[in-house]
Amino acid sequence: MLSSNQVRVRHAKDRLIPLYINEAEPEWRDAAQRLLELFRTSVGSPRSEIEEDIAATVGDSPKQIVQQGLAKLLEDRCEFDVESSHPPDELRERVFLLAAEKRKAGEFERMAVLSTVADELTLTAEQIDRGLFADLKGEQRLIAFEEMSVEQLLERYNVALAQAILIRSTGMRVRIAGETPARFRQIIRAIKFHRLICRIDETGKDTYTLHLDGPLSLFSSTSKYGVQLANFLPTLLHCKSFTLNADIKWGAQRKDKQFELDSSEKLKSHTVDYGDYMPAELTMFAEQFRKQADGWKINAEGAFVSLPSGLWAPDFVLEHTASRKKVSLEILGFWRHTDARKLFDRLKREMRQPFLLAVSEAMNTDDGAATFDELNIYQFKRTPIAGEIIRRALALVSG
Repeated sequence: MLSSNQVRVRHAKDRLIPLYINEAEPEWRDAAQRLLELFRTSVGSPRSEIEEDIAATVGDSPKQIVQQGLAKLLEDRCEFDVESSHPPDELRERVFLLAAEKRKAGEFERMAVLSTVADELTLTAEQIDRGLFADLKGEQRLIAFEEMSVEQLLERYNVALAQAILIRSTGMRVRIAGETPARFRQIIRAIKFHRLICRIDETGKDTYTLHLDGPLSLFSSTSKYGVQLANFLPTLLHCKSFTLNADIKWGAQRKDKQFELDSSEKLKSHTVDYGDYMPAELTMFAEQFRKQADGWKINAEGAFVSLPSGLWAPDFVLEHTASRKKVSLEILGFWRHTDARKLFDRLKREMRQPFLLAVSEAMNTDDGAATFDELNIYQFKRTPIAGEIIRRALALVSG
């Protein structure tokens, strides 16, 4: 992701227009190549040294903000770690205590102190010296860099620019048209994978409108939710025809702005389709359910439910094998009490089959606790307990 001071936009009345770069322009290709080479040859170097090299490479060019953004994207692909033969905090404690004793006795000599501690730990004085502050951020060493091409880096920059704007949104509307049912199902899975707050309307033949909350519309969890929303964008870019309109709070004064993006921009996704992937907690729940639920089947391929007020996409369909009755189950990601209540009321009014909603206390974005006492809404702390879902599902099909 780009940091806030690396985001380049121009203003056209109330619109924000990202200053995308031309990926074919020699200036940007040269800058990307130089930065890529810097990171490729820096494995084993401390972070502080790499930062100095970046500053020297970028220089004082008027367009250095773009190069800083490219460097930030490359840094996100790096793995840094503490390189020390002994825990640095323990080394500091030993060295500083011994140094204090030697100073009191008027016998302080730095290398002698390091050599004494080195002998005690069966290390060399050089290893002690190098490891003393190895846990400081600037001393962490680059141990791995995830490779990419010049083209991929420049394409990634333009997508990151759009993502950085969406992190400041209060909400966005996405219209997707002309996709296959399989593609649209993948979009829904991506929304669920990122645990986003979303309402889906069927607005025409093979056309759907997604109403997604932005991070600045929430009371809490805005940072984490904002990243999740931004991470959804590359999945959307796989669609052939889409339009996105976002309401943005921009700048320190949070002025109301509009951001638009559509498939004609030709932004290129750097991700593969999520396909059948789902959040880890849902996978864990399904496994737990299969182990504990005698007399029940769980299906993660449940069809979308078309309701008078729009589309609903449950995560699972639970089937009671004896009665053949089914219970649709959605485990909500980020949620607010008002949204959960609206969804409950809507399903209660329009669903012909039993349903269950499960909400995590940890993903409640309201300030303060929210409680429900309906059979159809199950609150859990971290991971939904299969036994409690089974109990409620059984009560629903028996009622």
